[in-house]
Amino acid sequence: MRIFSLLILLVVASALQSQVVVNENVKHSKYAFPLVASKIKATVCYDANDYPVVKKVAELFVSDIENVTGQRLKLADEWKKGKTVVIVGTIEKNQAIRQLASNGKIDISPLEGAWERYLIQTVNHPFPGVDKALIVAGSDRRGASYGLFSLSEMAGVSPWYWWADVPVKKHKTLYVDAPTTVSKAPSVKYRGVFLNDEDWGLKPWAAKTFEKERGNIGPRTYAKICELLLRLKANHLAPAMHPVSTAFYKIPENKLVADTFAIVMGSSHCEPLLLNTASEWNSKTMGPWDYGKNKDKINEVLGNRVKENCAYENVYTLALRGLHDAAMGGGDVPMKEKVKMLESALKDQRNLIAEHIDRPVETIPQAFTPYKEVLEIYSNGLELPDDVTIIWPDDNFGYMKRLSGPHEQKRSGRAGVYYHVSYLGVPHSYLWYSTTPPALMYEELRKAYDTTADRIWLANCGDLKGAEMQVSLFLDMAYDIDSFNANNVVTYPARWLAKMFGEQYYSVFEDITSSHINLAFSRKPEYMGWGYWNNYWGGGEKRTDTEFSFANYNEAENRLNEYSRIGKKAENLLASLDKDSQPAFYQLLYYPVKGAELMNHMTIKGQYYRQYVRQQRAAANLIKEKVKNYHDSLQIITEGYNSLLNGKWKYMMSLKQNYEGSSSYFMLPLMEESYTPVGAPKLALQAESEILDKGGLSYHSLPVYNTFSRKSHWIDVYNQGSGDLSWTAKSSDDWIIVSQKAGQTPTEDRIRVSVDWEKVPVGESIKGAVEFSSNDQKECVLVSVFNPASPVRDEMQGVYMEENGYVSIPAAGFHRKFESNDIKMNILPGVGVEGHALQLGNPISPLQMYRAGDVPRVEYDFYTFNAGIYDVYTYVLPTFPLHAERDYKLPEHTNSDTKYSVRIDDGSISTPSTSAIEYSQVWYDSVLKNCRVNKSTLYVKKPGKHTLQIRCGDPGVVIQKIVIDMGGLKRSYLGPESTKCN
Repeated sequence: MRIFSLLILLVVASALQSQVVVNENVKHSKYAFPLVASKIKATVCYDANDYPVVKKVAELFVSDIENVTGQRLKLADEWKKGKTVVIVGTIEKNQAIRQLASNGKIDISPLEGAWERYLIQTVNHPFPGVDKALIVAGSDRRGASYGLFSLSEMAGVSPWYWWADVPVKKHKTLYVDAPTTVSKAPSVKYRGVFLNDEDWGLKPWAAKTFEKERGNIGPRTYAKICELLLRLKANHLAPAMHPVSTAFYKIPENKLVADTFAIVMGSSHCEPLLLNTASEWNSKTMGPWDYGKNKDKINEVLGNRVKENCAYENVYTLALRGLHDAAMGGGDVPMKEKVKMLESALKDQRNLIAEHIDRPVETIPQAFTPYKEVLEIYSNGLELPDDVTIIWPDDNFGYMKRLSGPHEQKRSGRAGVYYHVSYLGVPHSYLWYSTTPPALMYEELRKAYDTTADRIWLANCGDLKGAEMQVSLFLDMAYDIDSFNANNVVTYPARWLAKMFGEQYYSVFEDITSSHINLAFSRKPEYMGWGYWNNYWGGGEKRTDTEFSFANYNEAENRLNEYSRIGKKAENLLASLDKDSQPAFYQLLYYPVKGAELMNHMTIKGQYYRQYVRQQRAAANLIKEKVKNYHDSLQIITEGYNSLLNGKWKYMMSLKQNYEGSSSYFMLPLMEESYTPVGAPKLALQAESEILDKGGLSYHSLPVYNTFSRKSHWIDVYNQGSGDLSWTAKSSDDWIIVSQKAGQTPTEDRIRVSVDWEKVPVGESIKGAVEFSSNDQKECVLVSVFNPASPVRDEMQGVYMEENGYVSIPAAGFHRKFESNDIKMNILPGVGVEGHALQLGNPISPLQMYRAGDVPRVEYDFYTFNAGIYDVYTYVLPTFPLHAERDYKLPEHTNSDTKYSVRIDDGSISTPSTSAIEYSQVWYDSVLKNCRVNKSTLYVKKPGKHTLQIRCGDPGVVIQKIVIDMGGLKRSYLGPESTKCN
């Protein structure tokens, strides 16, 4: 019988998972334990006096094994029943486990006083009458639960079996090979999610589909969420808090459900002491939510909330903000008064905790999140008790705004992170499904962890659905961050999917997911409307042209072609999977990839249509029909999602998000103007990089052909009239190669024009042309070739060459690096417009003197045929300074922005920054494209070979690419591709 090992597929390997294996066959090992064999079914035993979650998990484990094998294990509340038993429980309350320990059969000393650790071990003849026992002992109630659920996952039950309908793997027999193995302690103490912006998915689904009897999100929904969290080895939940949802604590059963699953409840950054101010504060009966005017009533209500819930495990948020995520107090309140008021409110809240909980207040988990305007108040001198955990927020777009400095790192409460993989707000929401890159998550969260953010990690996951992979990754990193690095995190999505659907699909998963994430990195599907979230007056967000260029660098065409390629792969894979696997695959990969493909085609081809109308192309109406088809297909696949499994997820996936109720980026692009071809066929041309505006050039020309790159270029031959256009193309010289010399088209043909480099003359100004004819019409396209005698092409191999007035350099493609003990240059796959980026040292390393001669740096060799003042554009990740306690390094330096420097040869040094003030226009533009583009104006003394330096200032700066504009750079969104001579 085939042996399978499911554990090795686990993305995050703990100490347990490197040793314990679940098999379908007997292993010749003294540690082999039969769960289900031909004549054996184990009995799962728990102690009736143990925590309720132990019984709950034991019941679920029995159900899991039945789903895998078809055999139902016995369940008992004492160990004496059965020859072959699984004993699960805590070392505190399970008498069998304590007896085995006292008899020397197991060693529980590593678990004593530990946080969420577990021991798994096979014991032969543990008690009289018992042949074998599989011990799953937890240091606490969650430790025991994690241990048993880890066996479920090894057996083939994904944590996402219910929430994403991942099929359970089937096996007739199951054995556990369990030498003595103890899990590691989790990297982060409290690890969980915040359910948010639930208005358009989670709440309608719960109200109309899953929990109709409640008509809202209630205990049945929270039970499923808590079970998922426990299976993912998480322990923390901040519940949904928008006014559309019934507040968590308005339904008494909710907190009982959470406690049954041993989930630690918390609240978002703006909900003090577990109070949902957005929907639980009644201004008519309670007065204004204003601490300055209504302090006593506020404290009374908050005190009651603590009193009602102090019997349960909670993390208490200390906070004072306005109702529903707004600032408290007007702009006329001086900052000193704001600091004083917040300090007073937090002191009151802490006193309420101390009053109602009979423990030293410094031992009770408390969190303070300096989010939005609260960060400014904190930065102006707010004093916090040392044991309170500071939860540092990102900027809502995945970039940590600030982390603990040297002084803050000494705090006993340490720090945490509040991180978004879904967001509602300016400059643009991304609520549809999450495309946050794993590589970016690791880069930002690792530096947070390394600066003491190891106490609380909370991910804003929106509706949960649509963010499944990012939630798994976030929680896996929080559980064991040291199992990740910059290289293996990139393949996480493919490994995560392969574990669910089969290792035979790994390579295709890696291809699809890496491309999908890279495409969305430069522009999320939700941003393809190119408007702003707060421009929704008068009919919704304004729909405009995108910045993707149709004429330059094949930018729009390459993007659409790649989306079509991976969309087709996802479609083919969906069709090839068995029926049990298709619903999960539809949710986890097919819908996100196909949705992104349709959104991009719809938006970009809508822009094509507007251009075609201006050009009076006969193909315009065909493009219009395609755009409508893309729009309709988007509706169809969304309905397909909501119809899966007889409507299990009906109302979950919505194409109407944001408060304006339309989400205009899902709407048909603007196609108000029209063009209907009339009359005889009429020849027209567009050459690559050609400016089409009236008043421009009165002749056609292609970009210069350069011997160092040897690219081909395109010409569109199109019809402006009705009927079929017959045309011919003739080259002026035999070294000009056209892909098509004649054609007959009712609409358009694209031909490729290339150069035969064996035939073309040597020279710096070689001229030619391609002439197009149709009846009495003639159009000529000029061809220019740069084929100098010197430098010799072979001598320039590997050098970045000037081409058409620019040089383009991928940052990861440096020629030399100069490092120090503190600063190492790291290639980061999975981020950047080029797919790889360069990180200048570890973010937690010391600041560097960016203008010093021996500063760590990288160098790039480039060659220019001209000289003068040029603009050097550096494309960087829009990261913030690490913390607010940095050394200034130079008298003119500040600690409010990052620094790196750019230099050509021995010339002047430019010092751009990666950071910008949050909510500034620079920040808006940067987070929407995951890239800040900085211009440095530098001098190139003479033509020839030169060296460009990127020099370290703030360690951790991530450079994506560099473009040197010598006057020929054309408008585009991503910039030109590399001009390296190969």
